[in-house]
Amino acid sequence: MIKSVPNNVLAFDVEWVPDPLAGRLLHDLPADATDREVMEAMWRHGGADEKNPQPYLKTVLCRVVSLAAVHRRLKPDGGVNLNLYSRPRMASVDEEAVDGTVERTRVVVDRDDATERSVVGHFLDWLGRVEPQLVGYNSVEADLKILLQRAIVLGVRADRFAARPDKPWQGRDYFARDNEWNCDLKQVVGGFGKGTPALHEIAVQSGIPGKFGIDGSQVAHLWLDGRLDRIVAYNECDALTTYLVWLRVAHFGGHFTDEQYQAEQERLRELLRSESQVPSRAHLGDYLREWERLSHLVEAGRAG
Repeated sequence: MIKSVPNNVLAFDVEWVPDPLAGRLLHDLPADATDREVMEAMWRHGGADEKNPQPYLKTVLCRVVSLAAVHRRLKPDGGVNLNLYSRPRMASVDEEAVDGTVERTRVVVDRDDATERSVVGHFLDWLGRVEPQLVGYNSVEADLKILLQRAIVLGVRADRFAARPDKPWQGRDYFARDNEWNCDLKQVVGGFGKGTPALHEIAVQSGIPGKFGIDGSQVAHLWLDGRLDRIVAYNECDALTTYLVWLRVAHFGGHFTDEQYQAEQERLRELLRSESQVPSRAHLGDYLREWERLSHLVEAGRAG
């Protein structure tokens, strides 16, 4: 169970896809094979079949395409700063205009910011400087591991992030097991094998949005279609869900009173209302509405 709620917490989520370069380097594929063909070959090598056409691949064989995090930081006056971080960064441009009136907008990425080296490098540099407690769902076995593996493959220098204390009690350590610096909620609430809940399963029963709109199986195809904007939106929603589940676990463990827990949720609602006004983050309004819908459903269902 969570031992404490530190002043600096980062609930994060990472999205990745099979790396076509890894596929070309490790498998005997034609030189003119497309990225889609290479990915399909990688899945076949990973044991794909009709029931599971996209088997889980070793994370070292995948490239990070998006990162998102909710950052909660206690201010000296006792207030709380709450921010939503994501990479690559998004920008909105006009897609179609009729008689001078914009009919639609298209969300695009900052291409210089979308390289894997930029996404991973900026995030690890930020973690090394800010030193938050990390909160994830399967972060010990997956999210943190892929960041470490891909940083090494990419030649990223992240000495401040990688630094470890001489003794366990002397400072921050993201790599030691059984400490609070990487709080993996899957390990906190999980059982064994099939008894371990998915984030979606524990979230929706708590009145928190899980997977809606798209799910993880679509990420690779969205990347192939050049829809990084939709991947980042999906990634941000997963980070928000991870944060809300963390709040609920912290409340369960006695780190927030009932009143404080409600205030923490309202603080996130305010962030969603504000950020959803930015065209590139309109999806946050959808997340807020789904949160409200599920909350009402769960409240009504529990009252019976």
